Amino acid sequence: MARFVLNETSYHGKGAINEIAPEIQARGFKKAFVCSDPDLIKFGVTKKVTDVLDAAGIAYDIFSDIKPNPTIENVQNGVAAFKASGADCIVAIGGGSSMDTAKAIGIIIENPEFADVRSLEGVAPTKNKCTPIIAVPTTAGTAAEVTINYVITDAEKNRKMVCVDVHDIPVVAVVDPDMMATMPKGLTAATGMDALTHAIEGYITKGAWEMSDMFHIKAIELIAKSLRGAVENTDEGREGMALGQYIAGMGFSNVGLGIVHSMAHPLGAVYDTPHGVANAIILPTVMEYNAPATGEKYRDIAVAMGVQGVADMTLEEARAAAINAVKQLSLDVGIPADLKEIVKAEDLDFLSESAYADACRPGNPRETSVEEIKELYLKLM
Repeated sequence: MARFVLNETSYHGKGAINEIAPEIQARGFKKAFVCSDPDLIKFGVTKKVTDVLDAAGIAYDIFSDIKPNPTIENVQNGVAAFKASGADCIVAIGGGSSMDTAKAIGIIIENPEFADVRSLEGVAPTKNKCTPIIAVPTTAGTAAEVTINYVITDAEKNRKMVCVDVHDIPVVAVVDPDMMATMPKGLTAATGMDALTHAIEGYITKGAWEMSDMFHIKAIELIAKSLRGAVENTDEGREGMALGQYIAGMGFSNVGLGIVHSMAHPLGAVYDTPHGVANAIILPTVMEYNAPATGEKYRDIAVAMGVQGVADMTLEEARAAAINAVKQLSLDVGIPADLKEIVKAEDLDFLSESAYADACRPGNPRETSVEEIKELYLKLM
């Protein structure tokens, strides 16, 4: 038996944000709690959505105490601010950080026994659906608008908590490429490689099956075709990435990921490494490591990445071609090739243990150990 959870409603394409006001009104909500990070407010990105609310006469409060790797404190401050606002729905505008914070706030508002935030780690036994969220991504990467996952940093313990909860999925996703057009090149590249990692890990994860495969292969195809253009800010590139990252989210949210994510999470917690950059650096090396446990799947990945002549290759050649295509894309969009500048040798044991304990690790197609993960980090240095 397999379960699939998706948004109740999603809107795609330029101008999709204009659907936010009619959705809020049709659902009978009176006041919105807008979650967005300080940079998006500063650069006028959040305003594109609040202008829509203003024009429709919808009341809202803005909450922006959100770090790039949101903390337990950010969530608790958000819960207090939500209660004080008298709002009845959340509009989350931003990348993973804004949407993850919104999910945690919404879950705690409806399930107050989890107010300590730490108890939400893993698969928490919440009873109630979170406060209704309308999610508006401004990056083409995390797909938090369609996933049942969120990640909160425990700053005291220097670790990221991966939370998985069907009750946190936004009721409406509004995927408007115009909201992503202001992303700087580096962020476009990093979030795009995060999306590619979702698609590839989701395709080879232990829980993968026909329905998730359908999403992941299409996502790999779209991302391979669109990411370079998105980094150059072309319309086609932006539109392809907006859709590709969302489709990847439809898949991996339901079947899980693997140790690329497990190894990336501690780098974010310890060094504040951008999540997409960490994934992009780690992905080819872990693909090599996982290859023996993936059957013919790398052949499909190579084809989806646009490699020519795959049908005539041996399995070994096809696997190498898939890995090289990923390396080439990463290089073309300016991602560093290794972790030399990031990881300190004295942290390796802590990083390896954290990665092994991470919620994404059990989905990895190849069984692993703390020792083998440490060897992978070393290889990347």
